[in-house]
Amino acid sequence: MAPSFTWWGKETHRGTPVVVKMENPNNWSMVELEGPSEDDFLLPNDDVSSMSPYKREKVRNKNAKQLTWVLLLKAHKAAGCLTSIASALFSLASVVSRRVAAGRTDSTDNSSTENPAVKNRFYTCIKIFLWLSVILLGFEIAAYFKGWYFSASDLQLQYLYSLDFHTFANPLAVQSVFDWVYSKWVLIRVEYLAPPLQFLANGCIVLFLIQSVDRLVLCLGCFWVKMKKIKPIAKEGAMDLESGDGSGYYPMVLVQIPMCNEKEVYQQSIGAVCCLEWPKSRLLIQVLDDSDDPITQTLINEEVRKWQKEGANIIYRHRVIREGYKAGNLKSAMNCSYVKDYEFVTIFDADFQPMPDFLKRTVPYFKDNEDIGLVQARWSFVNKDENLLTRLQHVNLAFHFEVEQQVNGIFLNFFGFNGTAGVWRIKALEESGGWLERTTVEDMDIAVRAHLHGWKFIFLNDVECQCELPESYEAYRKQQHRWHSGPMQLFRVCLPAIIKSKISIWKKGNLIFLFFLLRKLILPFYSFTLFCIILPMTMFIPEATLPSWVVSYVPATMSFLNILPSPKSFPFIVPYLLFENTMSVTKFNAMVSGLFQLGSAYEWVVTKKSGRSSEGDLASLAEEKPKHQRVASEEWTATKKSGHSSEGDLTLLVDGKPKHQRGVSVPDLEELREEIKEKEKKASRKKKHNRIYTKELALAFLLLTASLRSLLSAQGIHFYFLLFQGISFLLVGLDLIGEQVD
Repeated sequence: MAPSFTWWGKETHRGTPVVVKMENPNNWSMVELEGPSEDDFLLPNDDVSSMSPYKREKVRNKNAKQLTWVLLLKAHKAAGCLTSIASALFSLASVVSRRVAAGRTDSTDNSSTENPAVKNRFYTCIKIFLWLSVILLGFEIAAYFKGWYFSASDLQLQYLYSLDFHTFANPLAVQSVFDWVYSKWVLIRVEYLAPPLQFLANGCIVLFLIQSVDRLVLCLGCFWVKMKKIKPIAKEGAMDLESGDGSGYYPMVLVQIPMCNEKEVYQQSIGAVCCLEWPKSRLLIQVLDDSDDPITQTLINEEVRKWQKEGANIIYRHRVIREGYKAGNLKSAMNCSYVKDYEFVTIFDADFQPMPDFLKRTVPYFKDNEDIGLVQARWSFVNKDENLLTRLQHVNLAFHFEVEQQVNGIFLNFFGFNGTAGVWRIKALEESGGWLERTTVEDMDIAVRAHLHGWKFIFLNDVECQCELPESYEAYRKQQHRWHSGPMQLFRVCLPAIIKSKISIWKKGNLIFLFFLLRKLILPFYSFTLFCIILPMTMFIPEATLPSWVVSYVPATMSFLNILPSPKSFPFIVPYLLFENTMSVTKFNAMVSGLFQLGSAYEWVVTKKSGRSSEGDLASLAEEKPKHQRVASEEWTATKKSGHSSEGDLTLLVDGKPKHQRGVSVPDLEELREEIKEKEKKASRKKKHNRIYTKELALAFLLLTASLRSLLSAQGIHFYFLLFQGISFLLVGLDLIGEQVD
């Protein structure tokens, strides 16, 4: 639309012609076509006076009408923005009302095995803090309107004692009674509450600074590695994979895929592993299925048989006695007699999709390095941009791999095994005691024990294995609970072994103080205590203070360092800071559960997967021949052979020769087909629901109450931090972050 400003008939248009480009009412731009003439500017007084009245009026009209056009368009755009905001708020209110009406909270989650009484203690403590803050806020507001000032410097004890004396002389005065009560409350704060709170705050600040220094040292180490281009070097081997004449370095490799009810991802993970580039005679794939759903077992079994027909050396294994979660599954598989023929074992969780050259890029690091026990690859994520939750997770994990794992691997030859996408020397596993079911972090357990036995680890930052991030807050919350309770369980049981081990003193110190205490215990402790409890309490007890640099500058600096390994996530630096503090309630609860062996410390909930495929998916996963779509109706025969593996092994193919192990017959698959269809129909009718998380919601109201109190004392930076942190807790408590279910 190009408005033409021509006034008074045939008068020549002068001024600043504009073209207003309008794609839609909310998206427009103004383009200047030619420079302004001298008539478009306000002239000096002497020039204006020399102009004719007609010309002066013309200049005013032209400028006024152009300005009116622009102002009208700006007003229209502002109205559109307000309409959008109103619509968004209305949608948000509708979502919140549905959450509240549904009444589904984390307390109604039946998947938890924890004692409800124990589970509610933490929530009860938070509720007590919340109700105290609400009562104190009402009391403080009443005092504010009666003339009290809340800055600690304005509380003169001499004035309080004088006020106390006058109140005692006139006890019937309403004003004096209130002042007497409030003065007593102030004296109690000054003499009894503020000193211990300030002491606790100072202790948390010290821990905060120590952890920040540790984070800074890790970042400097990463910078040094990048600057000096330091990385492990592997021995080169022959390139002929099928020669079979002993030339090159192609040791016997066992690949394990542990899974449990992984209906969404089993096809792509099995397909990716079966396409690994390695001599088939030197590779065996174990699909270790712990599923308790017979339909899922059948589907996975069919997939294995499909790849067996394609020539893959793969077996299906299902445990009859399912104990010990993933550790028990791996331990049972390693007890098979044929494992002694293999030198290395590679583990991939069910949602991991290694590239075909994964073994070629990892196994050579073991050549001529007999002290190397583990080679770990980093993770990459197929759904990192799916929603805000996955973006924030990516920031955390990018720092974990790029900085923590890489620096510890290069300078210490030790880091925590990530449980998947790693290659172990089987001798290292056996000498370290093998897989143990004593904790829910079996990967960290075996890594610590291997380190105590002198084995070294290598981390490959340039070798990636794609996987999924949890897309719902519920799944992420349960994952983080296991990841933070398990290390505390492990610390309890392995501390004596660390002290008695023969490794050097500085390695013992690194394990105890840095690996466990600082990064696994202190970090969640001070994050929750300092920012979620102490900070709001200092609003009601202003005699205890937290400096602005503790609330703002140091956390912002640490968030900046955390986000450096993923620079594309820089726009999310503020949400990342707030979300990390929000997650501290889950991590603190998990840490306490693991440290004191509470019921939830032993929970193992398989992280839900969506089955998203990566860009590097192989064509074989998308193309299935018709013969593979037919379901075989014959039953497998089981042949007893003593001295071999445990129950559940079906027909094996080792070096191309069938070996029959003890197994169980599979029901007629034709009958199962109808059952599969029926259950899938029922599953499709099931609706997922977002939950309300009570602890996060209670903390949201606690922080928002404290932010209102901070307004009375005009504490600027504290108010903004408490306000936005409270909103962050509110969004998480209402499950508005992550996957949303209609």
